[in-house]
Amino acid sequence: MIVPMKKATLLVMDKDRDEALLALRSLGVLHVENTQNTTQVTVEIQNLVSRIDQAIGVLEELKADTKKLQPKPLTRDEALQVVDRIMTVRDEKKVAEDLILQGSRELERLSPWGEVDPAGFDWLAQKGLYLFPFEMSEADYDALPAEIQRIELSRSKKTVRCVLWAEDDLLHEGIPESARELALPARSTKEIRHEIERERKALPLFDERLANDAPYLSSLRQLKAEVLKDLELATVSAGMGKVSFEEDTALVKNANLAWLSGYLPESALSDLTAEAGRRGWGLLADEPAEDDPVPTKLKNNPFVNIISPLLEFLGIVPGYRELDISLWFVIFFGIFFAMIFGDAGYGAILVALSAVGIAITGKGGKKVPTGLFMFLYLGIMTVAWGTITCTWFGIDANSLPAFFRNIALPAFSSVDPDRAGANIKVFCFTLGLVQLSLAHVIGVIRNARAKSLKALGELGSLGMTVGMYFVVLNMVVDAEKYPLSTAVLLLIGVGFALNFGFINYAGSVGKGFLESLKNIITMFLGVVNVFGDIMSYIRLWAVGMAGAAISATVNSMAGPMFGGFAFLAAIVLLAFGHGLNYIMNVLSVIVHGVRLNTLEFSNHLSLTWSGFKYEPFAETANKQE
Repeated sequence: MIVPMKKATLLVMDKDRDEALLALRSLGVLHVENTQNTTQVTVEIQNLVSRIDQAIGVLEELKADTKKLQPKPLTRDEALQVVDRIMTVRDEKKVAEDLILQGSRELERLSPWGEVDPAGFDWLAQKGLYLFPFEMSEADYDALPAEIQRIELSRSKKTVRCVLWAEDDLLHEGIPESARELALPARSTKEIRHEIERERKALPLFDERLANDAPYLSSLRQLKAEVLKDLELATVSAGMGKVSFEEDTALVKNANLAWLSGYLPESALSDLTAEAGRRGWGLLADEPAEDDPVPTKLKNNPFVNIISPLLEFLGIVPGYRELDISLWFVIFFGIFFAMIFGDAGYGAILVALSAVGIAITGKGGKKVPTGLFMFLYLGIMTVAWGTITCTWFGIDANSLPAFFRNIALPAFSSVDPDRAGANIKVFCFTLGLVQLSLAHVIGVIRNARAKSLKALGELGSLGMTVGMYFVVLNMVVDAEKYPLSTAVLLLIGVGFALNFGFINYAGSVGKGFLESLKNIITMFLGVVNVFGDIMSYIRLWAVGMAGAAISATVNSMAGPMFGGFAFLAAIVLLAFGHGLNYIMNVLSVIVHGVRLNTLEFSNHLSLTWSGFKYEPFAETANKQE
């Protein structure tokens, strides 16, 4: 369920704002409204966070032994000194790497000319002999005027490298425009090579200096956490409004006020009220306005809550005034996951890994990550579906022990793949009918409770959904077995009429009807969309079949290898093939299993997932989920 929230506004003495914010953070219940204000303090702290992040990144990239020295935890000042030291070494190393890169590029540029020393050119110029190194085509070189004095150095690929010389520093006018003069380096090639060699020898020394600070990585991460707390505090403080008085007396200045607003669960309001009373804060609490950006806090029982890791991974949260579908998400996603994986053997692996993970992480009374319970549930669902369909590691059903064939559901058992395929298709469409109908039943109930005629529009959508289900069966499964009766057509027609007349109801039947008329094309396309949404559920059968085919192919390739010397190769092939299939199934679940809940089902619920998570202003260790 979505926890009811209150909007609270706090009023404190401006001179006491920092003390008040520390107390408010310690209480840890108020989700402060976002503010965009920045100050010199927040900018400085942000820069410090960036600097600490870079230092941590340097040590992580180094991959040094962080346990070598087993240092004691650092104080904040000591940790900041380590950051400065790391950044200094990093900058010095970067300078050395840049010198090596620039020198290497310079040597590569000069390599066709051999050894080059600009000092020699300067010495000759002082003696009255000016040299100009040029590169030009053979034709241009041969066409040079006779009065231009030259020395040919080399020819390669129709290119001539030469030195033109004169008794002054002016180039002759007869030099071709396409000729390219060599830009002399600042140092000789010999000096460049020596510099590169020196800097390359220095690189390992930089890494050694950084490695000495590697054991402080955990202290730097702790420092980052502390500085982020400072940044959050400074940001909230900068965003607080201020009430100043015009009089310029010391007494009035001390009476200036600061305020901030935020949201908190109704159940936590008594704690905030008590704290405000103890500290002399002004407090105003009321219901959030319709246009207020209220954060969403979900509170569900342990079973429903197992889906929370997936929702956090997807980064989706229902809006505060939307519907929490966590229960239905858990149920349907479990079914979708099982059908896409489709193999009891794969499910058993997931169950075993999850159970081991729960046992290991739960030792000593420690809290087990919710994600492990989610995987355990999904594994159990997959084992159940694979058992029903008699699918175990892609092995042919007739080759399995009779026990597995006997406990399978005959209508879905792979013993008779043609019969099972047809029945699973119908099951997929029926699953779509159930889920999409549930969405409209929920819509009918919610609007009926609100005494809105929009409930009739939802009832019409329900009728269209049921009618289109039979249209899908007629067109995709068997037209003779599922004929389009008058009742089906009537259900679609009446459903469309109700939907057209009342789905846009907002206090007036006439205005709702006009709104539908303005969107008449969209309304008609809505019927087609219902057909497409029900058809979408066939993906469960198709993806499951693809996974089963890959498993069977891997088995058929590895089977003949077990009888000879290639026994180990067969095991490797099975492990690789089924492992790859396992990974592909995970990706398929994310693409298809999640989509059916967050797109098809959510669209029929008018659920946009437009919310954002309730994150109270609190100590890091006390942040609430």
